[in-house]
Amino acid sequence: MVLAETQLTAPTIDFLGLAPLLIVFGAAFLGMLGEALLPRAHRYLAQLSLSVVALLAALVMIFPNIGDNRPALALADGMRVDSIVIDGPGLFLMGAILLLGLVSILLIAERRVSVGGAFVAQAALAAGSKADADQAKKPGLTEVFPLTMFAIGGMMLFCVAGDLLTLFVALEAFSLPLYLLCGLARRRRLLSQEAAMKYFLLGAFASAFFIYGVALLYGYAGSVQLVDINAAIAGSGNSQVLLMAGLALLAVGLLFKAAAVPFHVWTPDVYTGAPTPITALMAACTKVAAIGGLLRVFNVAFANSGNADAPSLAWDWQPILIAIAIATMVIGSILAVTQTDIKRLLAYSSIANAGYLLVGVIALGQALGATLFYLVAYGFTVLAAFAVVTLVRDADGEATHLSRWAGLAKRSPRFAVIFTLLMLAFAGIPLTSGFAAKFAVFSSALEAGQTTLVVVGVLSSVILAFPYLKVVVLLWLQQPVEDAPSVSLPGAMTGTAVTIGVIVTLLLGLAPQFLLNIVEGAGQFLAQ
Repeated sequence: MVLAETQLTAPTIDFLGLAPLLIVFGAAFLGMLGEALLPRAHRYLAQLSLSVVALLAALVMIFPNIGDNRPALALADGMRVDSIVIDGPGLFLMGAILLLGLVSILLIAERRVSVGGAFVAQAALAAGSKADADQAKKPGLTEVFPLTMFAIGGMMLFCVAGDLLTLFVALEAFSLPLYLLCGLARRRRLLSQEAAMKYFLLGAFASAFFIYGVALLYGYAGSVQLVDINAAIAGSGNSQVLLMAGLALLAVGLLFKAAAVPFHVWTPDVYTGAPTPITALMAACTKVAAIGGLLRVFNVAFANSGNADAPSLAWDWQPILIAIAIATMVIGSILAVTQTDIKRLLAYSSIANAGYLLVGVIALGQALGATLFYLVAYGFTVLAAFAVVTLVRDADGEATHLSRWAGLAKRSPRFAVIFTLLMLAFAGIPLTSGFAAKFAVFSSALEAGQTTLVVVGVLSSVILAFPYLKVVVLLWLQQPVEDAPSVSLPGAMTGTAVTIGVIVTLLLGLAPQFLLNIVEGAGQFLAQ
């Protein structure tokens, strides 16, 4: 009787604020229907068109929300629900993921450089079988487009999630498609499947840590909303055992996605085994989502939320995160020096860059704008780098061993110039986006009093410059090997991706102030 008399009131939904998410997830569902209903011959063009139009439409729908700071859901009595929060940093992160995702879709769609594309035509066939050999000349499967859209939508949701359960749902929404996509490489299928299995198993453990941390934090605060956890820290008399244990377990899941030490062990193998367009997607978009989630969680739930007089937990977690950031920068840069495969080199570079981004996370609000700038600068550069990697090919496909790249500048000077520019940007040479990004993060961290982190960051950057410059020397000053690979002419998709990446790398190096003004104008996370 009590249940029968209870009146359920539907929440107020801000459809304008949710429009970018709804468009991307809607396109992903339409893509799945297209796989079931459209003839196979028409799927590629339909899926590519749907994905590109949806990403552009979602990007356009971000602009009407600029300047607003509000939760996307509210109860009829006015009570705020922070499941999804629309604020300046969240909108910027969603926009960055959409732009980087659009370039990634172009790489995924490329079929001119390699016959049939980078993806297997039928994933269920046993690797090495006769049927598997027969499908090598068939077009790649088109399910990769809706899977990628689900991953991009999950990453966007991860950046605007205002409570831990929504954060977990978003984490799984973009992780599960990536587990599948990593195992769909057309060539070296066993290596690709091994990479997918490693990523899945380690990701499952990280998710378990994350959800257990959510449970402990709920036990401490009585809520999973980030603002409520912050309020409980400020005013609750509960024991902090649950709080600190929950924070530690939660951080494991977040740092795993960011590829921070010691949760980085999956990165080199997965980056190497996955299809290169998917590696590019993970290196750019997943990095934005993971760091965006870390920024929101630590700025809103475990800092003083912009109120200098409020109690803060930062003094308790910052020393541990500082140690992780130092280990990530040092180990990533040192191990990058020893690599002989370009994809593994870029994997350890990604680990080191995760350490530089953690410097921005530790500095909290003072480095928020600089960290957002770094994410965009790094994202476009790494996308262009992996796009160029797809062009160096021999009879077995992509030639990723660095010894095979010797003297390639003599065969393709244009390729060598582009890759040299990207390597110099990774090394942080002035007049490139890498220098502007590192300068912005390190200067903001200095203002926040993190001098030790900045010193370690600068020293590790010097170490990390060595493998980048080694590649440049290899391209220009070494003699070509006898069976040197060729540099394929890029198709329209890959050519566009490389062009965009190079232009952004140059623009953010020569005139970074435009984007810096945008990120500084994005404001702080909605916490009050």
